[in-house]
Amino acid sequence: MKFMKLGSRPDTFFTTEAVRSVSSEILSDLIVQVKGSRYLLHKFPLLSKCLRLQRLCVDKTSQHQIVQLPDFPCGIEDFELCAKFCYGITITLSAHNIVSVRCAAEYLQMTEDVEKGNLICKLQVFLNSCVLSGWRDSIVTLQSTKAFPLWSEDLGITSTCIEAIASKVLAHPLKMNLSHSYSRRDDISCNGSQSLRHNKPLSKDWWADDLAELSIDLYWRTMIAIKSGVKVPAGLIGDALRIYASRWLPHISKYANLESKHSDSDSIGKYRLLLESIISLLPTERGAASCSFLLKLLKAANILKASSSSKMELVTRVGLQLEDATVGDLLIPCVSKTSDTIYDVDIVMTILEQFMLQGQSPPTSPPRMKGDFVRRRSRSAENIDLEFQESRRSSSASHSSKLKVAKLVDGYLQEIASEEKLPLSNFIFIAEAIPKFARLDHDDLYRAIDIYLKGHPGLNKNERKRLCRMLDCKKLSMEVCMHAAQNELLPLRVVVQVLFFEQARATMSGGHITELPSHIKALLANHDDISKTSASFKMTPADDQWSASGKLSTLKNEDLDENYVDGNGTSSRIKASCIFPSRPKRMFSKLWSSNRSVASEKN
Repeated sequence: MKFMKLGSRPDTFFTTEAVRSVSSEILSDLIVQVKGSRYLLHKFPLLSKCLRLQRLCVDKTSQHQIVQLPDFPCGIEDFELCAKFCYGITITLSAHNIVSVRCAAEYLQMTEDVEKGNLICKLQVFLNSCVLSGWRDSIVTLQSTKAFPLWSEDLGITSTCIEAIASKVLAHPLKMNLSHSYSRRDDISCNGSQSLRHNKPLSKDWWADDLAELSIDLYWRTMIAIKSGVKVPAGLIGDALRIYASRWLPHISKYANLESKHSDSDSIGKYRLLLESIISLLPTERGAASCSFLLKLLKAANILKASSSSKMELVTRVGLQLEDATVGDLLIPCVSKTSDTIYDVDIVMTILEQFMLQGQSPPTSPPRMKGDFVRRRSRSAENIDLEFQESRRSSSASHSSKLKVAKLVDGYLQEIASEEKLPLSNFIFIAEAIPKFARLDHDDLYRAIDIYLKGHPGLNKNERKRLCRMLDCKKLSMEVCMHAAQNELLPLRVVVQVLFFEQARATMSGGHITELPSHIKALLANHDDISKTSASFKMTPADDQWSASGKLSTLKNEDLDENYVDGNGTSSRIKASCIFPSRPKRMFSKLWSSNRSVASEKN
């Protein structure tokens, strides 16, 4: 910390009965009242340097002139430092008190017009030549302006500090021969003496930790100045914002579903302003801020009820790099009073839409001709989010990113599928938001569907059909097929498809096919051809456990709610589907020929 000493006389101020006086052979002739304190001083040393006191002391004949300073902007210690300077008493100035003393001197009008070498001039020289030349001193000085915002702005101290800090970052954004904090060094005197110091290497974001100490208004202005230099990589800006957010937004989850109390409402408003300021500082470059950080901001925005524009900006940015997210990142708590779900599914649906918009035609595409009319997009539509549209066109979602997002979506569906209030339409929308080619296998999707069926036993036949329609049985592994063949929660058509493709796969590989599940055999018991075929199957036990969120979930057998059952106890839909037409029957006879021959030999 750099410091400066002014004056050479010893300190002779003392206190008697709550009155501050100065030891002198000359009787005091000036009483100054400031901030509830009283000072017994002398006119000559003070009036010779303070123009305001000169103007207030109109009666020069009074033995004890009383001057009141009701609007003095600083503390009594700052007035006392100015008074000691007038007496020539030694005072010490540093980054911690230079702003307050400078404001006090400005109030007392201690200018060069009153006396050469007055306090304001010395303070200005010390500020510009010593304090602002150091990194840590500049930070401390800028922080101290918060106590005197109007005076600091009028005097240009705030803007000068911000410019000094930004210039240091812009000079060497990746490396800087400055220690992390001047507070770790020995004191450096601007009067000539300087102690030895040893610098140690810094990380690339050495400046972000120190800037994180600033209040949001000063931080925002400083970051704007740094970003305007165009020398700091966007990734460093993103890292700095992450550090600042982790410093000031660590425990905002306590404000979720908080009733409107006045004190809590003030805290929410403060944090909301801070969050929206951070969002406004995010670089436009894709990947400048990690997807995990953006989703944490989105969770905070939900809790703090940030503006819709702030949320939408985060959603758009997340959509551009969704492949880097994890399932835990997407579990955004829902704080809406109109929704009973634990997680905000709607916002994830919007994120998926933004992800799939990448690489689509820009809104300024040529007009399409139809008859004698020219169809154009509206001007307002063409001007929406042009910056992000440009980013989408330059970073179209690649094939590999869609594969990653498909795995991410299936994992997310498994996490939310057990929610009782989750609408079926939302589940299906999320599952179908990913193109079919992106799912190389449907095992995770099957697990998600299975969890949803267990968590929603009230689904009717048509709803279960809608849910399972997006399942591709050809993309299920053998283990999952074994599980699906015995899953009585699935529509019977899906079970038959699973058995068909498993039979075809086993036949091609020369494998052995297991016996039909008991509930399928019961439904097909009245059909001789099918029952003979099913007799050749031999059942093997299959593991009936699936992992969902780290916990084992055991299947529970429920009666299938299929179509109408006739007087013989057989479903009419099963009759229609199992009395196969000639072509499917020939297909099955070919696939099951080996099993029939084995059955005939046994008979």
